[in-house]
Amino acid sequence: MKKEIVKTNEAPAAIGTYSQAVKVGNIVYLSGQIPLDPASGEMVAGEMRAPIARVFDNLAAVAKAAGGSLQDVVKLNVFLTDLGNFPLVNEIMAQYFKEPYPARAAVGVAALPRGAQVEMDAVMVLGDKIRRKDAKGAKKPKSKAKKRR
Repeated sequence: MKKEIVKTNEAPAAIGTYSQAVKVGNIVYLSGQIPLDPASGEMVAGEMRAPIARVFDNLAAVAKAAGGSLQDVVKLNVFLTDLGNFPLVNEIMAQYFKEPYPARAAVGVAALPRGAQVEMDAVMVLGDKIRRKDAKGAKKPKSKAKKRR
């Protein structure tokens, strides 16, 4: 499959040897985002609420550039220099995502690029919506058994 590089000015430019996102088929791998303001290139200052929200805004901008939204995210990884901020991540995440929520990992780390206290990356699936077996209106698998006459 062909790989497509995703780039947008609505999120911070890459600060290293990586792409904002890479799309392969209908899967998009979003690179880690830290709380950089895309306009100024500076870290968002203030209490933790603002940096966490900026990270979600940056991820949303890259998701949009790839043809999707945060609702298409199936896996989210959260990296925090202080796991004491995890309840705040949950609170703010609920403003950006609706149920069903993506799978997620939260990892405590010693340090992040540019002195950030939070970084997140994600995997997004575009197109076909994932259906649960019990979801209303979900198609039932076709039976392989032949009908008797």
